[in-house]
Amino acid sequence: MRIENQTFDKIIFATSNQGKMDEIKMIMKDSRIPIVSLKEAGIEADIEENGRTFEENAVIKAKTIMELTGCLTLADDSGLEVDFINKEPGVYSARYMGEDTPYSVKNRSIIDRLKEAEGEERSARFVCVIAACFPDGRTVTAKGTIEGRIAYEERGTHGFGYDPILYVPEYDKTTGEMEPEFKNQISHRGKALRLMREKLEGEI
Repeated sequence: MRIENQTFDKIIFATSNQGKMDEIKMIMKDSRIPIVSLKEAGIEADIEENGRTFEENAVIKAKTIMELTGCLTLADDSGLEVDFINKEPGVYSARYMGEDTPYSVKNRSIIDRLKEAEGEERSARFVCVIAACFPDGRTVTAKGTIEGRIAYEERGTHGFGYDPILYVPEYDKTTGEMEPEFKNQISHRGKALRLMREKLEGEI
C-alpha cells in the first residue's frame, strides 16, 4: 500500500484483545498488507483512554501508537449502549464494573437493571469507531453500529464480551448465537472496518 509516496509494509492495530483481533483479521483477510496487533508488533503501551466519545478514544489510541512507531496505525473504540440506562455502559464498556470482572457478571448486571423494561424499552446497540492515524499527521475515522435489544438471558457462545445479550430481532438471535463469518458481515466492527478500508484505498 502506498499513500502519498509513503510505502507501508504493515498496519498496526492498537489492541491487545485477542478476540477483537481475530475478528479484525477475519474481516480484513483480503487486505493487501498485513495487519498486526500490538503483541505481534512487540509493543507494550499503557494508553489512558480518557476521551468522552468512542471517536476520541479511538483517535487517542491510534495516535499514541503511531507516534511511538512511526507506522500507519488503526485503533477502535467500541461498546454497548443501552437506552434504558442512559446509554450505559457506553465508552466505559470494557471498564464497566472493573476491567477484571467477568463478562458473565457484567451481562447479568445489565439484564437485572432492565428487569422492568419491556419491548422497545430494551433497545440497545453496539457501536464501533475505527481511527487511522498516518505518520504525516492525518487522521481518518469510520463508524459502524448494529441495533438490537437486551436479551432476558445470555444466549450463545460465539464472540466475546456483551455478545450473548444483544438480541437482533431481524435474525432472531443474539450476536453470541451468530456464526463468526455471518456476524462479521453485519456487526458494528465489520461495518466500520469495511468503511475504513474504503477510505484507506481512496488515499492510495
